Amino acid sequence: MQTVCQAVQHQKGRRHYNKLRSLVKDARHDCIVFANEFHQHCYLPREKGEPTEKWQTRSIYNAAVWYYHHCLGQMPVVMVTEDEDAIGQYGNETEGVFVISFKNYLDNFWPDLKAAHELFDSILQAQRERESESQENKGKEYPEHLPLEILEAGIKSGRYIQGTLNVNKHRAQLEAFVRLQGFASKETELRSDILIYGARARNRAIHGDVVAVELLPLQEWKGRTVALCENESEDKGPAETTGDPMPTGKVVGIIQKNWRDYVVTFPSKEEIHPQRRNAQKVLVTPWDYRIPKIRISTQQAEALQDCRVVVRIDSWDSTSVYPNGHFVRVLGRIGDLEGEIAAILVENSICVAPFSEIQMSEMPVSSAENPWKVNPEEEKKRLDLRDTHLIFSIDPKGCEDVDDALSVRALPNGNLELGVHIADVTHFVAANSYTDVEARARATTYYLADRRYDMLPSILSADVCSLLSGVDRYAVSVLWELEKESYKVLRVCYNKSIIRSAYKLVYETAQGLLDGDTSVVNDILELKDLDERTRQKKLSELVWAISKLTEIARHVRAKRDSCGALELEGVEIRVQLDDKHNIHDLIPKQPLEVHDTVAECMILANHWVAKKISEHFPHQALLRQHPPPQQEFFTELRECASAKGFSMDTRSNKALAESLDKANDPLDPIVNMLLRSMATHAMSNALYFSTGSCSEQEFHHYGLALEKYTHFTSPIRRYADMVVHRLLTAAALGEAKGDVKDDVFSDKDLQELCKHINNRNRAAQRAQKQSTELFQCMYFKDEAPEAEERCIADGVIYSIRTNGVLVFVPRYGIKGAAYMKNKEGLVISCQGDGSCEWKPGSLQRFQSKITSTTTRGESVTLSLFDHITVKILVQSSRCHADTIRLEIMKNAPYQTPATEVFQKNFHLVKSDLVKEVSQSAEEAQRAQEKARDEVIDEDYQEYCQTKGASLYQLLEEIRDLALLDVSADIRT
Repeated sequence: MQTVCQAVQHQKGRRHYNKLRSLVKDARHDCIVFANEFHQHCYLPREKGEPTEKWQTRSIYNAAVWYYHHCLGQMPVVMVTEDEDAIGQYGNETEGVFVISFKNYLDNFWPDLKAAHELFDSILQAQRERESESQENKGKEYPEHLPLEILEAGIKSGRYIQGTLNVNKHRAQLEAFVRLQGFASKETELRSDILIYGARARNRAIHGDVVAVELLPLQEWKGRTVALCENESEDKGPAETTGDPMPTGKVVGIIQKNWRDYVVTFPSKEEIHPQRRNAQKVLVTPWDYRIPKIRISTQQAEALQDCRVVVRIDSWDSTSVYPNGHFVRVLGRIGDLEGEIAAILVENSICVAPFSEIQMSEMPVSSAENPWKVNPEEEKKRLDLRDTHLIFSIDPKGCEDVDDALSVRALPNGNLELGVHIADVTHFVAANSYTDVEARARATTYYLADRRYDMLPSILSADVCSLLSGVDRYAVSVLWELEKESYKVLRVCYNKSIIRSAYKLVYETAQGLLDGDTSVVNDILELKDLDERTRQKKLSELVWAISKLTEIARHVRAKRDSCGALELEGVEIRVQLDDKHNIHDLIPKQPLEVHDTVAECMILANHWVAKKISEHFPHQALLRQHPPPQQEFFTELRECASAKGFSMDTRSNKALAESLDKANDPLDPIVNMLLRSMATHAMSNALYFSTGSCSEQEFHHYGLALEKYTHFTSPIRRYADMVVHRLLTAAALGEAKGDVKDDVFSDKDLQELCKHINNRNRAAQRAQKQSTELFQCMYFKDEAPEAEERCIADGVIYSIRTNGVLVFVPRYGIKGAAYMKNKEGLVISCQGDGSCEWKPGSLQRFQSKITSTTTRGESVTLSLFDHITVKILVQSSRCHADTIRLEIMKNAPYQTPATEVFQKNFHLVKSDLVKEVSQSAEEAQRAQEKARDEVIDEDYQEYCQTKGASLYQLLEEIRDLALLDVSADIRT
């Protein structure tokens, strides 16, 4: 009701009003706002001298009575209020219109809803205690926040600075940073984060809040901690060492709270102190180190001490050291896999409720007995590619949601046609349908280490929309005509199509075909039941297609490389489970050239679709931007590179890409991997945006070196791609079909949607990372006899701190801290055989190394990129997630019995050679085309192609002739 919304805004403030408005607008709740003040029979003028609250209550009751009679008395109407005067005045006035308190509403209408009764009791008790406490506590723990209007005026004038609070999880009680939003103050010309040091300066702001900050005088500025820190919820004191002073400030007000559901743990019996005043008040510890302890009131503290529990924060008064909250629900027992997964989902605000009956009723019918079939009427409207194109997909093993498929063929005129075919999800999901609203809320499919939570029902994601082999499917196809030798794009068209994928390949099989490995043919199910002649014919067609796609992809990549595209490094770990879903192994993803082939085709499609939709919708197209990083974020990268004698030019993406390509240590390919990882870490995240929200100069994608880019190729698992599909449909078919533009968002609505999708994408990334870390800890916690051996591994130092080093473990893709000084003040000392032990002494840190010296004069120096032997330990925590900790065992590389590390490093060397040869070929091709308008000449073909089946066989020969000669010198 309109008056109810206004009453919330008037009595509770903007935050509660915005929250209510969001709930009402969410189509999943089936809410409608009745504009009662604009209705002839419901409007009541405010009487002279009548308080606003009384008039609003009278208006709400009057509208409730009208609605009851409007429904002909067929349905009771309930008006819930805590105003006792209103209950007494209107409670018995109209039969069928109930005016009651919320407690009476629960008791009379929902007596069996136990969880709701418990939640209400918890909130009521917390509210009473908060009122009682505010009367008793006269002294203030924190300064009062400034009113919102003063904050807004101060931000405009430059006195205050607006930004988002980010708490350092390693120093959660002392150290937080405010990342600026929008333009910095003209007077301060700030280009870096602002340090907020100490709880009082943070002034009750919680991680994620949008705050207003006042800078402290220059002499009060502090530096950030440069020492390694344990993840402890209570910091014992200031850090021993800090970096250079940086802008430091204090929070003077909170512009927007980011409160959410928090996973917490109750104190154990030993930790519960005798309560002085009220035995029901308990301080619970959040799972997230960055969130302060929360005081809640409950009678179940003892029963819940072994459980993960969800609570909410209600308030944080200036008189209270801790925020006040209330109990919501139990997730599961501490350490239980399902409970820990549930904690990860809650911490990232991920809702994974089953799809509702009404959503499922919108789904097409498809079953083993009655599979989905193409509609004859729809068939007439689409381009039929089933008999004219060899189409196939290449995906990871076990993939069910096949979004994309590829094709390449020779045209009659001698040119080539490249095709990218994407599942036509929006044909089955109408705009603003129940399924569409749910997909919009989820925004993405959430992939965890051992499971996934789909954005769309499985009937779509794994069946009707999935481009499986041998079945007809609707698709949106982008087809390019390419010049046969230069691969220049001559023409592009966008079509709604019908396809039938011929093969569902996995990456390893496609790579085997590219390498000429005939043994992988047995893995292609579609070729198994064919006679030998037909089989060989089809196989040769498939090998030609994959090889030609790879050539095209190399050319497209070389073109982007010439514009400054970056090849960044991210270690992807796959959790291998056994038949009983117990963790069996942690396997880093091995790079294959066919990964790049598929990726380049997808990037090409996304780029061309971005150009198409932004031309037709210059102010309301959904694109993806990747802004250039701030130069100060590259400081560590430059320092680490200089330690190895490399120079990093970070002034542009092209300069950075060239510097990274040159920064190769022939004896240790891990160096280049770590440098690329540091460059990745320095980057800001790519974000979705509406083209109407910024100038065209800001559309650029820094990492991919493209002027315009979007996401079009994964509509089964990303809602942004569904939006782009509707935009492309409207752009490509707009003239023929006028009503398609009804599905396009306005610029304002699209900006809100982009903000939501960006938020959900970050949550998905965090959840995936946290679930992988959970399984890593489970793997190394295993008490089986072989577990001890798996915990010893080779590590590479990639950062120096004042009390230790940060180490990367290539075998498992783990990064962690290794201390050189323990809590007792002892430092690490190495014996003659390289083994380490703790002794009294001191540490001295330099830019690229750290030296440990014992009181007896024994010293050991560890430098950047040194290989050391580490033991992987699990640091268990009752209240938080378990974490990986590294312990230095030897000041020497770890030697495996079967030289496993050498094999892995050699694979990286080989991958680098593939890239180098490919790039050389493309550069030679471009140089020749520039010099004269000729095709690739005979000399180029002679020197850039092998007479064997593939380029990989040539590289195997190179390895046999040359690489093995230096194998003894390669550090593992």
